Amino acid sequence: MSFVEYGDTIKDGDTAIVFLGHESMFPVKVQHGSVTQTKYGVIRHSTDLIGKKYGSKVTCSKGGWVFILHPTPELWTMNLPHRTQILYSTDISIITMMLELKPGSIVCESGTGSGSLSHALIRTVAPTGHLYTVEFHQQRAEKAREEFREHGVEHLVTVTNQDVCKNGFGVSSIADAVFLDIPSPWEAIGHAKSALKAEGGRICSFSPCIEQVQRTCLALEESGFTEINTLEILLRVYNVRTVSLQIPDLGKAAEDNSSPGFDSSSPSHQGSSCANLQQGTVQFKSGVPLREVVGHTGYLTFATKS
Repeated sequence: MSFVEYGDTIKDGDTAIVFLGHESMFPVKVQHGSVTQTKYGVIRHSTDLIGKKYGSKVTCSKGGWVFILHPTPELWTMNLPHRTQILYSTDISIITMMLELKPGSIVCESGTGSGSLSHALIRTVAPTGHLYTVEFHQQRAEKAREEFREHGVEHLVTVTNQDVCKNGFGVSSIADAVFLDIPSPWEAIGHAKSALKAEGGRICSFSPCIEQVQRTCLALEESGFTEINTLEILLRVYNVRTVSLQIPDLGKAAEDNSSPGFDSSSPSHQGSSCANLQQGTVQFKSGVPLREVVGHTGYLTFATKS
């Protein structure tokens, strides 16, 4: 099992995603002899998981069932253990596009955090690229190394435990892109410039506060970066559901009454007139926005090394 190479069957030691529903799923490390409790009953790894194909429908001990999914960066973002605040797929997608990442790219990242963006970057640059990620907190750095090893991507990533603002990324003039998610990104702009290749490298900084963005943009300009721009991604989700609306009265009954040959005294015509005047309802599918929408997550500042 690897987050960048798809496998057909579930093996001992794999990380799998137990899917109970779109709003209910969780990761599990498959181990011979282990069991996993769900609201539908027990899943026995030895008999229910190992050797089965990913995507299989597994029946639990109480008769309910779940699906076992192959892990992907997108699923991991939704289910990972939170050691820090993380980036979600909305921001991750624009980051990978605006940094112009592709297989073979060299990327520097700080800080690693919970590894949400890291997994997406690794999948994007695989199989010949590499991610150099720097984490200031020692325990988080060690946990990130452990997860990358368990997920089969340790050959594509180098985790360093140091202060990027003081010591940089540990590489020079090789990176195609640099990503910063730290409290004071303006202090790391010089090290980012040193890590980027001679010309054309891209940098992205994620900051929740506009004051951080202002200082970062000034530092980028002073360091000679060009094409500096900041954007904010706001996601609005719609639920598709059935709604009922009243049919409007467009005056059809009045038109019928005035038409030639209409006999209002006729019982059949009286019944038709009454039916037309009755207001009915019609049901149809409609997209309705959520009542509570996740708003601001952070500002993304991009620039190019000139």
